[in-house]
Amino acid sequence: MTAKELRIQSVEDLTNELSNLQESLFNQRFRNILGQLEDTSQLKKIRRDIARINTILRARERGIESAP
Repeated sequence: MTAKELRIQSVEDLTNELSNLQESLFNQRFRNILGQLEDTSQLKKIRRDIARINTILRARERGIESAP
């Protein structure tokens, strides 16, 4: 997801997406350890999406960015 797509979502949607991504990252790491993961670049993409969501949530918390 791009930051632009994430900024138009509500805080509730972002927190749900964040928990889904964290669960997905856990599963992908587990599959990587077992040697079942073919595309290891997915780990990096998921981590970046998590960071984007955390950044947007933090900006809204501090009042830097307004929610839609």
